[in-house]
Amino acid sequence: MLSDLLRWGTKRAPETTAVPKPPAVKGIEAIISSKGLPKFLSALSNQPSPASLIDFGPVIGTNVAYLGERLGCKLFIEDLTNELSRHLKSGTMDALPDAVELRLRHGDASVDGILCWDFFDFLKKPAAQRVAQHLVNMLRPGGAIMGYFAISDVERSNFMKYEIVDDQSMRHRQHTGSGARHAHPNREIIRMFEGLTVAESFLLKNNSREILLRKK
Repeated sequence: MLSDLLRWGTKRAPETTAVPKPPAVKGIEAIISSKGLPKFLSALSNQPSPASLIDFGPVIGTNVAYLGERLGCKLFIEDLTNELSRHLKSGTMDALPDAVELRLRHGDASVDGILCWDFFDFLKKPAAQRVAQHLVNMLRPGGAIMGYFAISDVERSNFMKYEIVDDQSMRHRQHTGSGARHAHPNREIIRMFEGLTVAESFLLKNNSREILLRKK
């Protein structure tokens, strides 16, 4: 399955960025302060232009506009939530790492940033380790990965969509699909992403951790 690829030739300075905030929507949502997002954006801004960015989430128009204005990047929208949902429903989660590697056919050291959101929460340890190492191999030196990690197991949890409101806040919204959420301890996350350094880790009000990993 081919990725949706969006590209901008130039990036605009942060102070001139003017992207409308996502409109209010019905249903469960929360706007949560993000300390990792500005550091993630800063890491990509320091990479050779245009930066290459992979987004594990679905296409969200405001995110596309924001990242384009802010970074002038090559953006690959992968929507791995659909892949995850398909394997959960069919009981083929053991095959998910193969599907992810087939989907993310980027060369080694070819990607500057990855927004994996809460994808790893729905993977058990063996699958999480394999997918994480695939991402580590794709990441360029100086690149960054940003994700959300649960602090406790949940038997059944909805998938989430993450909308960028501004440089320091995200709107968390329920998405279609659900699955068991697995809490990976900090030491396990470090081993999963061997080759990267945990640059920042923040405990959020919704009892998840926002973690920024960097490649030297």
